[in-house]
Amino acid sequence: MTDLSIRPATADDLPAIVAMLADDPLGATRESPNDLTPYRTALARIVADPHQHLVVAVRAGRTIGTLQLTLIPGLSRKGSTRTIIEGVRIHSDERGTGLGTDLLQWAIDTSRDLGADLVQLTSDATRTDAHRFYERLGFVASHLGFKLAL
Repeated sequence: MTDLSIRPATADDLPAIVAMLADDPLGATRESPNDLTPYRTALARIVADPHQHLVVAVRAGRTIGTLQLTLIPGLSRKGSTRTIIEGVRIHSDERGTGLGTDLLQWAIDTSRDLGADLVQLTSDATRTDAHRFYERLGFVASHLGFKLAL
């Protein structure tokens, strides 16, 4: 894609990121685009942690995609390091343009560069279109995930 850049997110990107997080039935119930205070606090924690990579995709000065990549050193798999991809969002008018593929490929390439042996992600069970997308990129639905809200 021409003039697409993927770069670390900044505080100036927060309104666009939060709007993308809120722009679906699940996010609409759990995000608060009108109050960026908790997101600013979270961004400060993310930026301070060298294992966190919150990025945005920008074209023509417009933030159109985002994801967070987390590096996790581990003991299992003979001390393998893995990355987790979270919070993948593409602006609604950019879906179907190949941007999601570009963003995920950035995450996979960056994972390799960081020394990871495995890339994993979770996706809400109701996001069947996203599941097909991830499978097209080579991800395998190999585990069943669980969450506990605290």
